[in-house]
Amino acid sequence: MAPATTHRLQILGAALLFSTGGAAIKATTLTSWQVAGGRSVIAAAAIFLLLPAARRGWSWHVLPVGVLYAATLVLFVTANKLTTAANAIFLQATAPLYILLLSPFLLGEHVRRRDLVLMAPVVLGMLLFFIGADQPLHTAPDPPRGNVLALLSGFTYALMLMGLRWMGSREGGQGSTLPTVVAGNLIAFLACLPAALPVTGATGGDWLAVGYLGIFQIGAAYLLLTDGLRHLPALEASLLLLLEPALSPVWAWLSHGERPGAWPIVGGVLILGATLLRTLVDARAERRDQPPAV
Repeated sequence: MAPATTHRLQILGAALLFSTGGAAIKATTLTSWQVAGGRSVIAAAAIFLLLPAARRGWSWHVLPVGVLYAATLVLFVTANKLTTAANAIFLQATAPLYILLLSPFLLGEHVRRRDLVLMAPVVLGMLLFFIGADQPLHTAPDPPRGNVLALLSGFTYALMLMGLRWMGSREGGQGSTLPTVVAGNLIAFLACLPAALPVTGATGGDWLAVGYLGIFQIGAAYLLLTDGLRHLPALEASLLLLLEPALSPVWAWLSHGERPGAWPIVGGVLILGATLLRTLVDARAERRDQPPAV
């Protein structure tokens, strides 16, 4: 198999594992605090032990960005417990909108006109999730509250991504991503621990689901992702990672019979479509702006 094909499969494998999070979270009878805390402590240990890069590049800058990542983890798990997997992942995918709005103030990056045009469908798609009222389901008992938490997870995810960009712009900060992932998971575990205890009535299936989430859905996924990213262009990797939001509702439907409403599906298509188009347009602009080879 060609090396490029292997690295593409690594990115697709990471996206596939990431996409199973919603279905696995819904498979447990544990509370959101117990799932988020258990998943995070296992993931932190797995990444720290499996990836040598996670043991390098630690500094105080990891802490504030790790807090944002921890908030994203807990909000996403809680959202999945309350609303559909489709709503949770699609609303988290609104993160580029917040980056667009906040990066001029937090990073000093200018907003381009094409960004505003391409992000308009994201705003429309986000609004569609709040049209009418989703019917409560066994796997999604409180969609309105879950949708709000999913929206907040997109906001904290955007802040976390901007924090990573800030860290990467500092001297020696290029290797800070994995320490931040470990720190964020540890912070999430510590934040959830008081509300997670005591754990009563947990089944073997609950612990298997939490173990899977920590070891495979986060740990193994980051192992594949970090290796694949070293060898593929950022554009190709970002497009392959769109498999995650595309598949997440599918796994919830196959494993739990969960069917999102029509408006959220349209909203999700708008959000993912705008993200895809913006990625392609940005890549084309970068190629156009590059000086010709001599």
